Amino acid sequence: MSEQENGAAAQAPEQPQILIQRVYLKDMSFESPNSPQSFSGDWKPEIGVELNSKTRQIGDTAFEVVLNLTITAKSEENVMYLAEVQQAGLFHIANVPEQAMGQVLGAFCPNILFPYAREAVDSLVARGSFPTLMLAPVNFDALYAQNLAQQAAAADGAEAEQQESEEVTH
Repeated sequence: MSEQENGAAAQAPEQPQILIQRVYLKDMSFESPNSPQSFSGDWKPEIGVELNSKTRQIGDTAFEVVLNLTITAKSEENVMYLAEVQQAGLFHIANVPEQAMGQVLGAFCPNILFPYAREAVDSLVARGSFPTLMLAPVNFDALYAQNLAQQAAAADGAEAEQQESEEVTH
């Protein structure tokens, strides 16, 4: 390599790195408060799904992302089962521009974790002796964009309230 090529390589920005170091089950719980009555009658429950994620930085380039899934199956007012899964991952993330980190941690990483969480929920529900539950795929990019829009709207609303408050007091 010539000195000119060597100097150009040294000045080039490092490529972004996103590596999965570990995927693990952080927490899991299952409740069937109305068993064995839950097993009788027609199986036509309403299924509620709550989904969120949280992130924490563990080191300079180490991040833990935890995807929380809560599934509630109800028939009329009776809870048939409640399944909760916290699927986590340890990610090495380096050389990612700061403005892209939110997208990586809030959409890209949860997207990697979701198939593991979906399998854990399916297995957990089957172990409770209920029909299997295969959750539909989730568009984490759209959820992330929606969350950003909601935060921006809330910030705009708070700013407008503050301006109105200042006008009233002056």
